[in-house]
Amino acid sequence: MEANGVAELKEPLLECSDSDSVAITIPDLDHKKNEKISSIMFRVGGMECASCAVSIESALGKLNGVRSVMVSPLQGQAVIKYVPELINVKTIKEALEDTGFTAEEFPEQDIAVCRLRIKGMACTSCSESVERALQMINGVKKAVVGLTLEEAKVHFDSSVIDTDHIIEAIEDAGFGATLISSGNEGNKVHLKLEGVNNPEDITTIKTSLESTPGVVDVSFDMTEHKVTISYDPDVTGPRSLIKCIEEAGHDPSPFSASLYVPPRQRKEEQLHEIRVFRNQFFVSCLFTVPIFMFSMVLPMLPPYGDWLDYKIHNMLSIGMILSWILCTPVQFVVGRRFYVGSYHALRRKSANMDVLVALGSNAAYFYSVYVVIKSLTSETFEGQEFFETSAMLISFILLGKYLEVVAKGKTSDALEKLTDLAPDSAHLVTLDGDGNVTSEMEINTQLIQKNDIIKIVPGAKVPVDGIVIDGQSHVNESMITGEAIPIAKKLGDKVIGGTMNENGCLLVKATHVGSETALSQIVQLVEAAQLARAPVQKLADQISRIFVPTVVIVAIITWLGWFIPGKLGIFPKHWIPKDMDEFELALQFGISVLVVACPCALGLATPTAVMVASGKGASQGVLIKGGNALEKAHKIKIIVFDKTGTLTIGKPEVVSDVLFSNFPMEEVCDMATAAEANSEHPIAKAVVVHAKRLREKFGSNGESIADVKEFEVHPGAGVGGKVGHRTVLVGNRRLMRSFNVPVGEKVEKYISENEHLARTCVLVAIDGEVAGAFAVTDPVKPEAKRVITFLRSMGISSIMVTGDNLATGSAVAKEIGIETVFAETDPVGKADKIKELQLKGLTVAMVGDGINDSPALAAADVGMAIGAGTDVAIEAADIVLIKSNLEDVVTAIDLSKKTMSRIRLNYVWALGYNILGMPIAAGILYPFTGIRLPPWLAGACMAASSLSVVCSSLLLQSYKKPLEVQHY
Repeated sequence: MEANGVAELKEPLLECSDSDSVAITIPDLDHKKNEKISSIMFRVGGMECASCAVSIESALGKLNGVRSVMVSPLQGQAVIKYVPELINVKTIKEALEDTGFTAEEFPEQDIAVCRLRIKGMACTSCSESVERALQMINGVKKAVVGLTLEEAKVHFDSSVIDTDHIIEAIEDAGFGATLISSGNEGNKVHLKLEGVNNPEDITTIKTSLESTPGVVDVSFDMTEHKVTISYDPDVTGPRSLIKCIEEAGHDPSPFSASLYVPPRQRKEEQLHEIRVFRNQFFVSCLFTVPIFMFSMVLPMLPPYGDWLDYKIHNMLSIGMILSWILCTPVQFVVGRRFYVGSYHALRRKSANMDVLVALGSNAAYFYSVYVVIKSLTSETFEGQEFFETSAMLISFILLGKYLEVVAKGKTSDALEKLTDLAPDSAHLVTLDGDGNVTSEMEINTQLIQKNDIIKIVPGAKVPVDGIVIDGQSHVNESMITGEAIPIAKKLGDKVIGGTMNENGCLLVKATHVGSETALSQIVQLVEAAQLARAPVQKLADQISRIFVPTVVIVAIITWLGWFIPGKLGIFPKHWIPKDMDEFELALQFGISVLVVACPCALGLATPTAVMVASGKGASQGVLIKGGNALEKAHKIKIIVFDKTGTLTIGKPEVVSDVLFSNFPMEEVCDMATAAEANSEHPIAKAVVVHAKRLREKFGSNGESIADVKEFEVHPGAGVGGKVGHRTVLVGNRRLMRSFNVPVGEKVEKYISENEHLARTCVLVAIDGEVAGAFAVTDPVKPEAKRVITFLRSMGISSIMVTGDNLATGSAVAKEIGIETVFAETDPVGKADKIKELQLKGLTVAMVGDGINDSPALAAADVGMAIGAGTDVAIEAADIVLIKSNLEDVVTAIDLSKKTMSRIRLNYVWALGYNILGMPIAAGILYPFTGIRLPPWLAGACMAASSLSVVCSSLLLQSYKKPLEVQHY
């Protein structure tokens, strides 16, 4: 049997991807030249001989900053020592590739990862500016910035730079930054200390903790008397750490520690941001509404507005003075955020929404100030100020931003609901040697340690992942898996943290705590997916880079296009409103163009949809690892399925056994059990269970298992080894042939008969002779046929690739409607088959569950791992189907199609306002219809475009599965 398994989730699903990082050593100081030397290793493809190595060494050796180059053509590796101050990794890699070879960076094992909260980002150009600032820092290997999440994930070499310098670089770029986490946040505990009065006490506690096995890192907050401890949950736990602190104290001044739960920073910051925009909008309205009344309402209601035209001096009226006084706080106090944002944007040689708003509102304001001064100094000047344009523009934009942040907060609702699933407290019990409960106490869920016994009463939530050791009940897992019907749980069954116990009382042994729980992994995976940038986002990024400068140029051209012809009398005078002149009309058109073309909505089109879709997918039992997988899934044309554990239930049973030699059945069973006991493959487990049952039937104790030596796994074929003085092989026909074990006519007949019944034959060879065989059947999943039929209706072909024999594979394929089968395929062969299909130009998905499927999952355009499968398969996959239900293959593809459709619609909303709004704002309709877009209305349109995009993405919350789960 293959070394395939259905092991429990032992590692976090979300592992730091280091595919884009490099192996950088700690810089050494070259004392001769007083310079730091770093080294980097590349995997070089295409080298055939020593001359290839020489050409690479020659090309790289000429680079300024490269100190030495060592190339091994046999290993396909190149090690380069260089001076980081003179040359960077990217330049070295490009120079290497210019020589005609491919270069892949080796993954870095010691790269640190931190997550940062970024403040002050308004649009895509802002997030790009943050990314550029981060990538320019020496020591930063990879940086991803999420606009909607307002977060950055940074991979960096901790020997070159630390988080404080990274935060400084972000602040220098004009944005705020605070550290969310560094390293694995899940296996940390925050404790509040009491009885700590001086630095010596801190030193005592720190020494005690650091000497405790399992403690990884200890950091203190001296002012708040708090300590944060990173630990290995397999070795220690929060309660043990609290006990360690208490034992470090002494009688005159004992120490005590209690759990401290930090506030949810993101939620608090979201609420703060909402309050800030709301308050600024209200303050702006306090001044803007009177200006609007004085400028646009009262003058139309004589005699109530006549007093506004009263001249104070020369042509200066009361209305002008009041408008100026009321507009100034809006322009410079409320609108200060736009000045600050513009300053930082221009300083880093980019332009964003703040630049456009500042340009537009300043043009209106300062022209109005010019009109006021001219009216004060002239007895004949007649000009129209439009302070209301500036004030209303800022007010409408603040309203739009307020509505936008409220709506954006809802895009992460699904993630917050997942986070809230875990209960706050749990009942910890102690058992005596007979399994009786001796004590029970209520503790905080965060204090649970591995191997704790937790009592779960009816109606209570399961606090952590574990195994039932006593009791029976039904557990509702819909909040994790989307499975509507409660699942029966009994002794030995697994339970998932966050699920609801329905009717019975259970005693559960905690097996996974902290970041290892399925719920924690799901949350981490969804967060990573929401932060990742989908390839389709590149379009928006490219547009936004040139968008603002283009808009400014178009606005200037618009102003000149109206002002010059107006002055020259090219268009009729009656086109100009009686309360304006040529300059004012042209200026209003120019300001409207500036404001209506803001690119905010463009930057929100993709990330908001990805956020909602990944959160919705997680709540439906489909974990999507980022925007790349989400985007590729809708292009799938062919799906390759593994058989065992994927199309079949994965719990095979032996349905017949037979002897082919003089060996007694007891000895055949003993040999098979000894060999197969070391394999994790489902078929191996079925053989072991059946063999033990047979031994009991013969009146022997089947519990003792003989030791096997020289054990060897033959992927896709079986296992072998020495049991006592006998050589044993247990596996399929291919294994027997590879070891030249003759397979007689009688054996072939038995195999053929069972293969046509979709059964797998496991042959047991002892000392080069087939001694017996077991026929194993693995029932097909009840939903398999329905899924294959539905995929066909979607225009997607299905293929089965299995390590089993052709007859068994064909029988299963025929039962569920798959026409193409590739049998007796090893793990590498599965990956090769994927690559063959890809060479035909097809987008290929792979669905599998075992270790032997992981190469194919990684090779496929979209890898889908069955959730009950092994950790390796889950790590290699792009999409994880938590429920192990094949119907979620359809769900994943359909959700991808719906999301990409929504993203395209979002681009229509985002670009539609600009494409339609800009010509109208520029006055293209004015000569024919008299319709023009005032600047304040242009601001409202800009706000509406962002709001439309976010609301459009939120409609994905109503997503329904195309196939409802069937229960049998």
